[in-house]
Amino acid sequence: MIARRTAIVGLGATPYWRRGQSAPRSMIELVGQAVLAACDDAGLPVAEIDGLSYYSGGFDSSLLMETLGIPELRFSAMLTGSGGGSAGAVGLAAAAVVSGLARTVVVVGGNQQGETRFGSITKSYDATPENAFFEAAGLIGPGHMFALLAQRQMHDYGYTREMFAEVALSARDNAMDHPLALMKKPLTLDDYIAASPLADPLCLYDFCLESDGAIAVVVTSAERARDLARKPVIVQGCTHGGERSWGRSLYWMNMPERAFLSSGHQSVARDLYAQAGVAPSDIDVAQIYDHFTPMVIAQLEDYGFCKPGEGGEFVASGAIRRNGSLPVNTDGGQLSCAYVWGMTHIREAVEQMRGTAFHQIAGAELALVTGGPSNVPMSGLILAGA
Repeated sequence: MIARRTAIVGLGATPYWRRGQSAPRSMIELVGQAVLAACDDAGLPVAEIDGLSYYSGGFDSSLLMETLGIPELRFSAMLTGSGGGSAGAVGLAAAAVVSGLARTVVVVGGNQQGETRFGSITKSYDATPENAFFEAAGLIGPGHMFALLAQRQMHDYGYTREMFAEVALSARDNAMDHPLALMKKPLTLDDYIAASPLADPLCLYDFCLESDGAIAVVVTSAERARDLARKPVIVQGCTHGGERSWGRSLYWMNMPERAFLSSGHQSVARDLYAQAGVAPSDIDVAQIYDHFTPMVIAQLEDYGFCKPGEGGEFVASGAIRRNGSLPVNTDGGQLSCAYVWGMTHIREAVEQMRGTAFHQIAGAELALVTGGPSNVPMSGLILAGA
């Protein structure tokens, strides 16, 4: 078990840029900058790194070693699952430390979307009969696919665009004065309703941003963390996985109704709470993966903050606002702060547990971070203050 045996001791990041504006910097420059900043924050020389943990495409470990001067690597691993693996990459790092495979593991993620836009990524897929089915139906990007789930939520649960809007408006409110946020323009319900639909029923403000940047955290043992420079943030629990019925999510629309109306996180949430020894009512602040607004609502249901079919009313009540019962995405999230493929959520959770967040939630002792919904595996992470 990894519960409470490791800690995040360093946090580093590049600035956030709008899509393509990080050029002419290369991706390896962004990632290297974030890793160096995380090591500096921890008070550790970069030569101490002996493990690297990634998710999705990962990065070239040998190139990172050459670039940063890491003398020896003992652990390198990656979760698949697109952004679904972001929170779980911390669990990989924790597992490596607890097992003795490595002593100091860096988790790093980054985006540079100047050339590859995630919004039309399926256009780059091979022209198989299955993919031809998607494109012939006009389903060329993740937004189109998740719009189908949103339509089903509206049909079966009676969710409304105003409920989806509350997720976007809450995020924008958190971003308005946040120094890191890319989107600071006020957003009203009228603005949201009037926005052109991009994938019915989803409009511009239901989609996450496209941005560039990199973020890294340093994970080591909880015992060692006590002697390092910064207040440690304890890894209370971390899991990844998912049910076969959710499968490839975006590209598998033959799932049972129960799965179709969820975020696919139910088994991850069950195992995460069991490992961490806490319940939904213990969570003080949540950083919920927000690539699309309806999927935030579905995750709130899967993580037990409300029952299935009640998520729309839950957010409409103001529960996810900073003064609500469960403040969500307190930096503005991927909808309004920046999209670094889930790593922004880890950054904000670490800062909340350090007590240094810009929108610090008073008395917060436990923070939930989610990765996905996406293809299995998806992931969940609970961080605790020391």
